[in-house]
Amino acid sequence: MGLSTTQFVRQPRVLGALAALVCFSLLSTAFYMEYVLYLEPCPLCMAQRVVFALFGLVGLAMAIRPRAIRRYAIIATVIALAGLALAARQLYLQSLPPELVPACAPGLYYMIESFPVLEVLSAMLTGTGDCAEVQWTFLTLSIPGWTALSFAIMAAAAAGLPWYARS
Repeated sequence: MGLSTTQFVRQPRVLGALAALVCFSLLSTAFYMEYVLYLEPCPLCMAQRVVFALFGLVGLAMAIRPRAIRRYAIIATVIALAGLALAARQLYLQSLPPELVPACAPGLYYMIESFPVLEVLSAMLTGTGDCAEVQWTFLTLSIPGWTALSFAIMAAAAAGLPWYARS
């Protein structure tokens, strides 16, 4: 007897593959916005991309080796909450009045080539004036608004994973 759709979707391998697919789709969207729409990503945007990739890799690991679901859930929840904090920081920068926005920095690619690693990481995690610019909106939400929503959903899904997944 085969599995019903609900039973199939609740398998850890399927849930991990679905998480990886969602994350890699979000990253594809980010690259589309960068290379097709010519939206320059700020340092916080790049950090959020790294977090999406890490979450996707955790999902991929769970799809390949679906043991220790609780460990995967804890790691994925922490990663998603870190991404939510980065998106919240960028939303905060975007809400500042122009006179309080931090100074703009050189482009991230230039910083990677020219600055020490710790200085680049600091810019990626705290943001620069570039991060305060709203380049694109959809349904009144900017890109960090959408990523914050995505990270919140991912954190909730990862936190509920041990109770939802069935081997």
